Amino acid sequence: MVKAVIFDMDGVIINSEPLHRYAYNRMFEDLQIDVPAALYESFTGQSTINICKRLVEHFDLNEDPESLVAIKRKHFDYVFDNDNDFDLIEGVLDLIKHYHDAGITLVLGSSASRAGIERIFERFNLNPYFKAKLSGAELKASKPHPEIFLKAADASGHAVSECVVIEDSTNGIVAAQAAGIFSIAYDSFHSKNQDYSKANLVIKDFKEITLDKLQKHFTNI
Repeated sequence: MVKAVIFDMDGVIINSEPLHRYAYNRMFEDLQIDVPAALYESFTGQSTINICKRLVEHFDLNEDPESLVAIKRKHFDYVFDNDNDFDLIEGVLDLIKHYHDAGITLVLGSSASRAGIERIFERFNLNPYFKAKLSGAELKASKPHPEIFLKAADASGHAVSECVVIEDSTNGIVAAQAAGIFSIAYDSFHSKNQDYSKANLVIKDFKEITLDKLQKHFTNI
């Protein structure tokens, strides 16, 4: 039986991909580098610091990864504060409330920075629904390593066999599977060229995983 649900944030709770794409593209312009689409798409689900480490290595940049993080954050902060259309993904708040009201423990397992997580949770008043929030940027390993989901399951107070992960990236699904946790891939318009073949369940609408439906999927694996 499902007792805890671990949510990714970017691409699952918030439609942040356009904001991140804007910030990264401005950073690429500042650095005068040309990042191919395939390389950019491979970043999905990874922390900013790990992405910047990859960029420094791939392009043999003189800047250190931390400097790249600061550049990207500057551009992201600008668009975050000025994009009035930025909102939660359709249906996710209803799902969060539905699980919370049913007594399901909710935990966030995101590759975003702690500051970024707190800004989102404060902006959309999500704190009352979540028992814990984990930032992959604070951990030793980034997705697809399972560390964040193992720690999220531990923070929930339930066994991994009683947890579910909702993700939108290849890296996130691989991380959940490596942690031994039932994984749900949210296949959204903004999740470009991600591989969901290893997910236990693939959905396009959060109405597909109301608690009764989720429990049925969970018990049928």
